[in-house]
This record gives sequence, structure tokens and C-alpha cells, in this order.
Amino acid sequence: MPTPRLTSKLPDVGTSIFSVMSQLAQETGAINLAQGFPDYDPPLPLLEALARHVLTPGHQQYAPMPGLPRLREAISQKTTRLYGHTPDPATEVTVTSGATEALYGVLAAVVQPGDEVLILEPAYDLYGPAVRLQGGVPVYVPLALPDFRPDWDRVAAALTPRTRLVLINSPHNPTGAVLTPADLDTLAGLLRDTDTLLLSDEVYEHMVFDGAAHHSVTSHPELRERAFVLSSFGKTYHATGWKVGYCLAPPTLTAELRRVHQFLTFSVSTPTQHALADVLPDSALYDALPAFYQQKRDLFRELLAPTAFRLLPVPGGYFQVADFSAVAPGLGDVDFARQLTREAGVAVVPLSAFYHNGQDQHLVRFCFAKQEATLRAAATRLQA
Repeated sequence: MPTPRLTSKLPDVGTSIFSVMSQLAQETGAINLAQGFPDYDPPLPLLEALARHVLTPGHQQYAPMPGLPRLREAISQKTTRLYGHTPDPATEVTVTSGATEALYGVLAAVVQPGDEVLILEPAYDLYGPAVRLQGGVPVYVPLALPDFRPDWDRVAAALTPRTRLVLINSPHNPTGAVLTPADLDTLAGLLRDTDTLLLSDEVYEHMVFDGAAHHSVTSHPELRERAFVLSSFGKTYHATGWKVGYCLAPPTLTAELRRVHQFLTFSVSTPTQHALADVLPDSALYDALPAFYQQKRDLFRELLAPTAFRLLPVPGGYFQVADFSAVAPGLGDVDFARQLTREAGVAVVPLSAFYHNGQDQHLVRFCFAKQEATLRAAATRLQA
């Protein structure tokens, strides 16, 4: 019997570079600094809470579609503490299967065929394909080297009456760039007289360094009225495999997200939500993260200083971008990443993977969310 013909919706999209490089690391025994996951466990109180709730009668069935009320209340209280705004737990907070599901759900909810979505790049590789799956048109605006700051004049020039949504990410993956209050004010001015929505990916909100603060769209009264703001418990609690995140948005926007969410995953793991609700009021667990990750950043940069890599600034996040031009002149970033994995035993991600057109600037991304022993072992191999 012949195989049915199928026309792909994403014919140019293959397996994610993160999966490819992680698989290559596994095959070669390389240290995996490619994929963005820690190699250490979540905080013990969170693990103990999950163990309790896994064994609690009644906690093995579906949670309410928007998320457990006690977890949404805890998220609201945390938002008040950090950003001075109290979202209504009933109508403005939705618990999702990771920020990834929230991001896809938002795009599916508000992007119509032909709508334009403005994306600053380099950008997380989900953004463009998720827009295209809704029939939307990604419009890419480049961030400028060496600090990957937005050029707001170019953003303004890219906005049209067809722009349905602007997608921002701070702290930024892959570069660590951080938006300032002035950036948010400028963006608010650009969107003020439009119906354009805003999607703010803030999953690295607790990783801002050198005494600076994260400035959430939630804290900006004008922007938050048109914004979906995403965060991730997986990033905050070193538990990426748990896949729990959330979305803050005004009631009308939240209602549209939930229309999609109920048919996408419906609800998130019940015992996991209970465990997160138990520990979220303990602000010490996330207040410590800036210093925790800055120590890792500083150590990794110190370890790589003797090498020929040129390290770009890292004001936030848990990734280090490096220029390898002096290490392997003339080599493309994909070939260099594969060679580094096979020959040096350290897996990285080529930055061209974060550009829709594969733009190669001789840059790679390291993840430094690793134990000190892992970072030292990787540096020893890179120095050699």
C-alpha cells in the first residue's frame, strides 16, 4: 500500500540543534555545554515537597485547567513582591507546561494568518516556527554586536499596521542582554497608538548580574495592559525536566490564552504544582540566584581567559557567547561546534542556529549552568 502524501507545514525545519549537539556529546563522551540545563539538582525543600505530594491521596488526578488556585495565588504574591503589581490569580495567572507551551499557546491564540510578529534576533529557535504554524509572518530585526542591544529605530521601521505582536526576551537567550527601564519606555512609546500586543519571555528573570535588576514588563503599567509575560519554574528551580511555567496577562488576554491551553495540555502535573506552591513563598530560594549564577559566570570567564576565545559581555542569563575567530580562522560555526565536540570533547551551540537565515558571525554559545567541577573539566579541555 503506498504511503499517503504529506505536505509539511515546516519543510525547512529539522531536528533542533540543541538535540543534535546533545546527541553528539553523548556519542563522543563530550562535556555538554550546549543544551541549557543544569547538571545539579533542584533545592532539597522542593524535592521533599514533591515526594510528599506524590504520596498524598487525591493529588494524582487532573489539576484545574488554569492551574492550582494555591499556586496561582503564590505566583501573584511573588509578582507583587518583585514587581509591585498584583495580578488577579483567578483571571490573570495561568500555569502552563513550561514557558514553551505558554509561548506557543499565546501565538496560537492571537496570531491570525497574515499577521506579522516582530522578533529580535538572534532568537530562541521556537519563535519563528511557532509563528509560521499559525499562518503568521515573522519579521526579524537584528540585535547589534557586541552587546546585542535593540536598535529601536529599526524596530520602529519594522512596525506596520499588520504587526499583531512584538516578541521580546530579557534576560536574552542566547546572548544574556538585558533590557533597561528606558528600553521599556521606548517600546511603550512605539506601541502606544497601536493595537499591537507584546509577548515578553522572562524565563531568566532571576539571573541578572553585577548589582543590576531585572525590569519586568509586569512592572511597566502601560506595557502590561497589552502584554503576555512568561516565566519558568524549570529555570528558577533547576528543574527543566519538570516543564512547569506560567503566563501573566490582563483578563481579556488570559481568556484567549486559556481557550488554547485547555486544548493543548489542559492542565499541568498536580503533585508538581503542589510542591511549587509549597516552596514559592520562600523567596530566599530565588533571591540567591543572581549571586549563584554570577559566581559561575565569573569562574567560567576566568577559566577561558587563557584561551583564544573572545568572550562577549554576559549581563544576565546563564549562557556565554564567544567569538572563535582566533581559534579556528575561516571555519563556519556549525563545523566548528562539531569539531570542538569531537576533538576537544566540549559540546557547544553555533549561534547561527538562533538566526532564521543561519547567519554565521563565528560565534558559539556555552551554557555555564553547571557544577564547578564540570566547568573546570570543560575549561581544561578547551585550554588544551
